[in-house]
Amino acid sequence: MGSGGLELPPGDDDGHQGNSTDVPPGAVSLARPMNAGAIGPELDWDAGAWHEVRTRAQRAGRAYIWLNLVEQRLRAVVAAVLRPVYEPVHGDDWVVAAAGPAGQEWVQRAVAVREVSRRKGYLLDPADDNVLSFLTLPQLRELMVQHWPCFEPYVDERRDVELALDELEVTRNVVSRNRALSEAVLNQAERASARLLEVLGAGSDVPSARRLPVDAVEDLVGDRYADVVAVHSDRVRLLRQFPAEDLFGSARRVDALGIGLNLLVQNFSGRRLLRMAEGGGRVRLLFLNPASSAIKRRERELGIKRGELSRAVEMNILHMRRVRARLRDPGAFEIQVFDETPRFTAYLVDGDGADGIAVVQSYLRRTRGMEAPVLVLRNGRNGGKVVKSDHVDEVGLFPTYREEFELMWADSRPVS
Repeated sequence: MGSGGLELPPGDDDGHQGNSTDVPPGAVSLARPMNAGAIGPELDWDAGAWHEVRTRAQRAGRAYIWLNLVEQRLRAVVAAVLRPVYEPVHGDDWVVAAAGPAGQEWVQRAVAVREVSRRKGYLLDPADDNVLSFLTLPQLRELMVQHWPCFEPYVDERRDVELALDELEVTRNVVSRNRALSEAVLNQAERASARLLEVLGAGSDVPSARRLPVDAVEDLVGDRYADVVAVHSDRVRLLRQFPAEDLFGSARRVDALGIGLNLLVQNFSGRRLLRMAEGGGRVRLLFLNPASSAIKRRERELGIKRGELSRAVEMNILHMRRVRARLRDPGAFEIQVFDETPRFTAYLVDGDGADGIAVVQSYLRRTRGMEAPVLVLRNGRNGGKVVKSDHVDEVGLFPTYREEFELMWADSRPVS
């Protein structure tokens, strides 16, 4: 008789379950255990399952970094504004006092979690041994809303803060419960986080961030990759993520070296280049000589008709000459050609300053420039890292390509 009052079927003499199909009324049939070999295939993950899991982990990891940055910044802002108001009277209980009667439930819960963490040794950093460290984003938001007159002198728009935190709430719940995060929600969370950090006065101190926003992961572990901030398999994907308008727009200086410089000539308006030069900017364009033997070798490498590439380069040069001809000061817009074997193409935007951005492509033997891998470099990025390496900073790639451009420029000749 089982514990539930049901009769179990009789076993055989060896203690094993009987094989008879004659089960008495009211008895429960016990299934035989599965063979161990039958469990294996059900537990295995195929390549598609592993890909899905890794994708989920990557998205959740990126979202967590953004949420962590926002939470730390918001906690610091709340402490800086409210601590001087409440701590002189209430001491270490200033957070409890600031929460007031409306927040008694959640602030007491935070106090209880803090005590448990103390007893179990979960507080690894003495700086975290305070109630504020145990408040969640919604609770920090509640403190800010309750005391908005205290924050108003430092934060321009309360609505911007609340809208950004609203957008982050979905992501926060998904990440905290380890559920799937869609790419659209992740992108929304990243935009909201960046906007909120800027509103709270924690925008990136990297000058070039106005042109190429600093990514949260880059900001944390950027020292692992020198000054390379993005890698694209081809130029199409580069322009999809980083349009020519974002790259060259509002630039004060453009230095470009390559065969035909299609990324600039065919994707950025000549009028914009003209306005840049008239506004005090400087443009230096270095093309491969369309009449050189090097361009003939490149045509053979690509397997295209003789003269096809040279005519395309010549058309680009003529277009840039027409732009230059409209300038009162032609010295602000220089065009030169070189005769050496082309090794790479590089676009250095504001390369003489700490806010410089560079787009670099190596030439492959049978691959057109549109299809070649692309590196995006950020000059002066070391000053913007949140976590700095203990090792001595190594020189990045940006100065290398800038120096190579200057050497090539010095050895080239002007186009009249």
